[in-house]
Amino acid sequence: MSKVMYKSDASYVSCRAGIYYYTRRVPYDVRQHYASNRLSFSLRTKSNAGALRAAQSVTQRLEDYWLGLRLQDMDIPAIHLVKANHVDDSSPLMLDAVENYLRIKGNDDRIFVRTAQRNGNYVAKLLGNRPITSYATSEAAQFRDWCLDKGMNINSVKRVFASVRSIINLNIREYGLDGTNAFSGTYMPDRFDAPKRKPIPDEILKVIQSKCQITDDEPRWLLALISDTGLRLSEAVGLAVSDIKLDAPTPHIIVQPQPWRSLKTKSSHRKVPLVGASLWAAKKVIHNSNTPFAFPRYNDGELANANSASAALNKWLKSLVSEGCVVHSFRHSMRDRLRAVECPKEIIDQIGGWSSSDVGESYGGGFPLDNLNKWCNRIAFFELDQS
Repeated sequence: MSKVMYKSDASYVSCRAGIYYYTRRVPYDVRQHYASNRLSFSLRTKSNAGALRAAQSVTQRLEDYWLGLRLQDMDIPAIHLVKANHVDDSSPLMLDAVENYLRIKGNDDRIFVRTAQRNGNYVAKLLGNRPITSYATSEAAQFRDWCLDKGMNINSVKRVFASVRSIINLNIREYGLDGTNAFSGTYMPDRFDAPKRKPIPDEILKVIQSKCQITDDEPRWLLALISDTGLRLSEAVGLAVSDIKLDAPTPHIIVQPQPWRSLKTKSSHRKVPLVGASLWAAKKVIHNSNTPFAFPRYNDGELANANSASAALNKWLKSLVSEGCVVHSFRHSMRDRLRAVECPKEIIDQIGGWSSSDVGESYGGGFPLDNLNKWCNRIAFFELDQS
C-alpha cells in the first residue's frame, strides 16, 4: 500500500538561493508545545523532485507527532483502572533529558555529545519523545530488539543501553523525579556476535615495525608509536608535540586531555615510556614538527580525527595481518607481551591506561616512570636503525 500523499505538501515547499525549504504554520491546538508559531527549515536539497519527496515524509512525521500530542491531551478512557505508578509531571521528555544530561556533564567532546544525542534519538524514534519515566520495561525490551534488528552486535546494544541509562538516571537524580528507569536491568542475550579483536603475533609485529621505518611517513610514525606503547588510536592522534618528552631521563609521552580530544577514563591520563619503535617514531615526529600537533594530518586543533586515521591505517595493514587484526589489535598485543614477561597486572594497567576494579590500586601516585620503562624495555624487539 502506498503512503498517503497530502495535497498541500507542495505548498509547504519554497526555494531560496537554490535551496528548498519546508515552511508551515503550527496548528493552533498543538501550538502550546512550540516556541514559535511557524516552522521553517532547510530540506537540504536543490532538487525540486527531491524536495517534494522530503516534504511528503516531513508532513507525515509531523502529522503523526501532532496526533500523539492531541491524544496526550485527551481524557484517558478507564483512567480509574490505571495503577498508581503515574508519570511525574515534571519528568522531561527524552530529547530534553539528553540536553539536560549534556549541560550537566559539561563535556563538549564531539563524540560524547554525538553519541548521547544519537542514542536519545533512537529511543525517541522508536518509542516516542515522551517523559523519561513513562517508558515501560516492556518497551525497553522492544528497544533492545529494534537495536538488534538494525544489525548492531550485542556489545553495541549494551553500549547504547548504558548511554540511555546514564541519561535517564542523571535526570532522575538531578531533578528528584518520581519513577524508575525502564532501561535498567533489561535482559541482554548471549549472541556472541561481537567481533573479537585478535592480538598481532610478534613475528608480524616485527615486520610491521620494519615496514613503518622503510615507508617513513606520518601515518607510519603513528602506527609505530602505538605498536610499543599500547596507546589507543585516539590518544595517539590527539597528542601535542609538547606531550612528547625526549629530553627527560626516561623518554616518555604524557597522555592527557586536550581541547581537541578528551580521554576515555580517568586512568587514561598517564605517562608512557618510549622504547623501541615508539621511541623511533617520537623522534621522527619531533624532528619533522612544524605545528603544535604531533600528527597534523589527523588533527587540525579542533578535532583529532581518529576515524580517518583508523580507515587509512587499517587499509595499509590489511595485506600484512590476518583477518580480525586491526589497529586496535596493537593494544591487545601490548597486554599479551607484558603478560609474557610476567609484568605485574598493576603495572600493565598503568601502562595501558586500563581501569582496575581494585579500589586499592587507586591509592597513591602509581609506579614511577623508570619502573614502567624497565618492563617496556623487556618487550621491545625493535632492532632497526633508530637514528
